[in-house]
Amino acid sequence: MKIHPLSDVQSTSIGKGTRIWQYSVVLKDAVIGNDCNICAHTLIENDVILGNNVTVKSGVYIWDGIRIEDDVFIGPNATFTNDNTPRSKQYPEQFLTTVIKKGASIGANATILPGVTLGEFCMVGAGSVVTKDIPAYALVVGNPAKFVRFLEK
Repeated sequence: MKIHPLSDVQSTSIGKGTRIWQYSVVLKDAVIGNDCNICAHTLIENDVILGNNVTVKSGVYIWDGIRIEDDVFIGPNATFTNDNTPRSKQYPEQFLTTVIKKGASIGANATILPGVTLGEFCMVGAGSVVTKDIPAYALVVGNPAKFVRFLEK
């Protein structure tokens, strides 16, 4: 495990071989698997679970309620949300759960709305806005994200 001295990592649940780069914040209850790469300028909240071999590129904030399985790629500045009706200083009893399944890839600047599931090995195109569940191996693009085709297995 390598944690850059200019990061703020409070969690002790970080797997072997994981690298966390400068200006990253990882809150105390976050769980991060083995061999992950958490790039600079990222935030991982408390109620977050990352599997093994996950790549989180710069500018990504992973909020409470996000579950990311093994071998997922999250491109730069991808945006997650966890509340469908946000109001300042008004929090839900529990945030919606968003699940990113094994091997999924999320392109740069994509937005993932709360409570959706991205299927295994799916791919979300850069800049897309995901408003509903994405099937396994599907390629989706646009706003809202629309199915293009299935990817090779």
